[in-house]
Amino acid sequence: MGIIIKPIVTEKMTVLTEKRNVYGFRVSPDANKIQIKKAVEDLYSVTVLDVNTINYSGKRKSRYTKTGIIAGKTASYKKALVTLADGEVIDFYSNI
Repeated sequence: MGIIIKPIVTEKMTVLTEKRNVYGFRVSPDANKIQIKKAVEDLYSVTVLDVNTINYSGKRKSRYTKTGIIAGKTASYKKALVTLADGEVIDFYSNI
C-alpha cells in the first residue's frame, strides 16, 4: 500500500489552495511527515515546504429502520496538508 491514498478535492481545500497554496491528501495511517513529503515530491515533481498531519477518529452512527436500530462506525483516517513553494502547482485534472 502506498503512502498517498488519494487527494482531497473539496470546496474547503480548493479555497486553501487558492489562498495559501496548500493541498490535502488522504494518507496511510502509519506514514510520517518525512515519508509524505518525499512521496508528494516524487509523484508530482514539486517542492514541498511544510507538511501538517491530522488523525481523524471514526464516529459512531446509528439509524432507525423498520427492523430496529442499526449501529455502525465511520472509518478512521489520516489527512495531510501539504504546503508547496511559491509558483508550484499540482493539477489533479490533467489525466482526465
